[in-house]
Amino acid sequence: MPYFNFGYFKNPTVRKIKKISIEKKIIAWKKSKEFYDGSRKNGYGGFKYDGRWIKILPKIIKRYKLNSNSKVLEIGCKKGFLIHDLKKLVPRIKCVGIEDHIYPIKNCKKEVKKFIKLANFTKLPFKNNSFDCVIAISSIYTYNFGDLLKIFSEIKRVSKSNKNLITVASYKNIKDLEKLLNWTTLSTVILKEKDWIKLFKIMKYNGDYFFTNSKVLGLK
Repeated sequence: MPYFNFGYFKNPTVRKIKKISIEKKIIAWKKSKEFYDGSRKNGYGGFKYDGRWIKILPKIIKRYKLNSNSKVLEIGCKKGFLIHDLKKLVPRIKCVGIEDHIYPIKNCKKEVKKFIKLANFTKLPFKNNSFDCVIAISSIYTYNFGDLLKIFSEIKRVSKSNKNLITVASYKNIKDLEKLLNWTTLSTVILKEKDWIKLFKIMKYNGDYFFTNSKVLGLK
């Protein structure tokens, strides 16, 4: 269960916290146009391809020894940007993405649309030991705690090995927790770092993890 800083949150933009209203949380949870491509007040404010994964993925490729024979699953792939860049960097690699809302699939990169499926993260539509690597970035901790346990079991079921990477929302003290709660629209399960590690052990998750917290998000 190694901690793996893969570089996604390197040099974050400083974000001034403004408490999210209930109305905006409702808009965000629809995960439709307003969340992805509407006003910044309601979500991403334009979830557009910027090529950032081209710089980040080499570290992931090297760590998990991904090659043209590898099969990779991304849980919560959104518009498929990671999959697009991974296929560009590793020709003939087999990639599949899962999303639980239709809007990002309909508006994903056209080059990877056929590789993205609509499915609930708690019941992955794949056979046992289907993938060499499973990646879940900023996705699984939006589910409730009970469903999160099912997701851990599903990751273990479809994985051939422990070459997996997840990010989870965490905090070290109450001040950090308050920052996250005031800023986030989707995070449902936010645990102390030590409690996440206990959970990993109980669920026998032996892959890599990264803690998303107020510091790495640049919350002030």
